[in-house]
Amino acid sequence: MKRLLHGIDVSNWQGSVDWDAHAKSGVAFAFAKATEGGTYTDRFFRRNWQGMRESWIVCGAYHFGRPTGDPAEHARHFLRTIAAAGGLRRGDLVALDLETNDGLPPERVARYARRWCHYVERNAGVRPFVYTFLWFAKAGYCAGLGEYPLWIASPAQPRGRPLVPTPWQGWTIHQHSNSPLDRNVFLGSREELTRLGFQAR
Repeated sequence: MKRLLHGIDVSNWQGSVDWDAHAKSGVAFAFAKATEGGTYTDRFFRRNWQGMRESWIVCGAYHFGRPTGDPAEHARHFLRTIAAAGGLRRGDLVALDLETNDGLPPERVARYARRWCHYVERNAGVRPFVYTFLWFAKAGYCAGLGEYPLWIASPAQPRGRPLVPTPWQGWTIHQHSNSPLDRNVFLGSREELTRLGFQAR
């Protein structure tokens, strides 16, 4: 029977993170916010990226999507920010945080997300995870994203047993708690998780 691998996700709201302490407590993977929109960079990202790496935690970076902007420009900003922090190494994970519509209809939001994901996949050689909520996906904002691994925020469901919205058939990461810290699980081994990450060409 597969075991659950434990992870967390952080942003500037957490301030300075003690990655060594998290690693010792059993955290095996983590995502840190890198960017939002086309210009914002999380001021703690570089420190978090390096801290995860030094603590042997599987490194993940995420972009908070702002669908009113240009998805290619936003994706370039995201990839440049990672490069400036030390770049992608084998097994590193990337994700699009898709949880706001910026007042746009579902088809516009979904198109933004698809284009952002395609740009990252084409230019960085890694398939992004899509982080979203059940209600957001059910409203049609994630149409056409079923090929990307689902990182579902579902704190109301038992750990490792989230509800899965269309267009997905199953989940990859479950954010099961958001207080006092966002906690996640992956069903499988560290090796299986890093296979979903960056693979050097």
